[in-house]
Amino acid sequence: MATVKTPAITSAEATDTSRSSSVDDGLHRVRRGEVAGDYDDSIIGYDAERMRARTVLTAAEEKKLIRRIDWHLMPLCSLIFMFKGLDADNVSNARIMNTGTSQNIMTQLSLTSDEYALVTALYYIPYIIGEAPSNLLLKKFSPSHWQSRIMITWGIMLACNAAVKNKEGLYATRFLLGLAEAGMFPGIILQMTYWYRPDEMSLRLLYFYICGNLSGIFGGILAFAFDNASGAGGLSGWQWLFLVEAIATILTGVAVWFLLPDFPQTASWLTDKEKAFIEARLPANAPRAAEQDFNFSEIIASLKDKRLWLFTFIWAFFTVGTSGVRFYQSTVIADLGFTTIAQAQLLNLPITILGLVVIGVTGIFADNGRLPRPLYPLAFLIIIIACYGVLVAYPSNGAVYAATMIGNAVTSAWYPMMWPWRVQTTAKATGSAFSIGFVNSYGQIGGAIGPQIFRSAYAPRYQVSFASAMALVACCAFTTLITWWVTRQTESDTRKLKLARIAAAKRDDAILDDVVDRDLTKDRNTSGV
Repeated sequence: MATVKTPAITSAEATDTSRSSSVDDGLHRVRRGEVAGDYDDSIIGYDAERMRARTVLTAAEEKKLIRRIDWHLMPLCSLIFMFKGLDADNVSNARIMNTGTSQNIMTQLSLTSDEYALVTALYYIPYIIGEAPSNLLLKKFSPSHWQSRIMITWGIMLACNAAVKNKEGLYATRFLLGLAEAGMFPGIILQMTYWYRPDEMSLRLLYFYICGNLSGIFGGILAFAFDNASGAGGLSGWQWLFLVEAIATILTGVAVWFLLPDFPQTASWLTDKEKAFIEARLPANAPRAAEQDFNFSEIIASLKDKRLWLFTFIWAFFTVGTSGVRFYQSTVIADLGFTTIAQAQLLNLPITILGLVVIGVTGIFADNGRLPRPLYPLAFLIIIIACYGVLVAYPSNGAVYAATMIGNAVTSAWYPMMWPWRVQTTAKATGSAFSIGFVNSYGQIGGAIGPQIFRSAYAPRYQVSFASAMALVACCAFTTLITWWVTRQTESDTRKLKLARIAAAKRDDAILDDVVDRDLTKDRNTSGV
């Protein structure tokens, strides 16, 4: 997260810091547990109170505190994301449930393949409209109440999906479902920035995405189960799928109202000293609960920041290039011809499991801060392009399944690699809310356009579609390289500071420096953070 510069603190100006400032790396340290003294008035902008709060806990106490925050915050956030994944994928699973019978959704609602692709477009269009405004309202209404509202309303809309009698009804309910869900994901990312530093996001997003991507496993199992239970209670399998997921979503939404923590300053399970410490350890420009709910000037500043547009193009190219492949994953597997439709649902599970493994392994490596973060998404993009090349060539059914498995698994792992990089360059409450919501909202254009690339005219192998997806992912890779060049200073400084904090914690020191945003200035002095 880009921040205003914290002025340099020399070892002579700190209270008894000579033992803690022997490392000559340009950073400034103070022994934890000591009360930092007052500093010279010439140090413009230095917040002595915040620095004192930053040193009140030992490294062991800080580690224990962060673990408590993880347990209070991440399980619920991950559960919310898992339900979102179920809703995004259930329409794909429903498409091939009970194929060849009168209880298939496309047969019952008289839908063609191209008309069914419009279902996904209508689901994502309201995301584009509603994500940024929703994020701007999250702080005013509090994360727990706003996320609860989102979940309960989307659960109601999902239940309405089970009651539709024609394609027009499905179009309307999917649009309203997308409108209800808009703001959930960027809201969680925004809420995390109130609790964690950008360099700590990787590990938390690892938990988040691993749990969230379990939706691929649960969704496949549920689709398999309800495919066999179709007709029970007078409902088709796809109706049972929507209805059961809707009820579970509503119940979880009610629980979120009471259980999800909002901000450090409002957490009843933290002491006053812990609350002050959590806010003090964040960069100076991190969003804080005490800020005003809305500041229009921060939105204008965000829109003038070219990094906002670069990240938006990255998200858009990636989602357009990969969403269609993900949407047609179940269909591609079923079209291979070596399995029944019901078993095709279960063949989706290895893709999800591999995705979880990739997310876990790369998340751990990325968290150590030794390699530039953009290297990870770039490597994923190269793998995806190679996999799509196999899908275009279509050498054999086995090769196509392997390419589908690897490509979509790596696609899932791309997002947790990107978000920590993105939040390094956001600032303040309104600016962070708008920037995160803006990028995620216009990135959702892929959900609306991606499936449209897979027209029925290109079935069953969709080679033209996969070739188009390859080109879009290549554009994403090129834009990623440009963005890396533009943000190279902040990205490098964030990693440098993370490694310094890890080393300092072993000596029970606290780092007094924060990351300085020099990406858009002519002065790129790399002598210090």
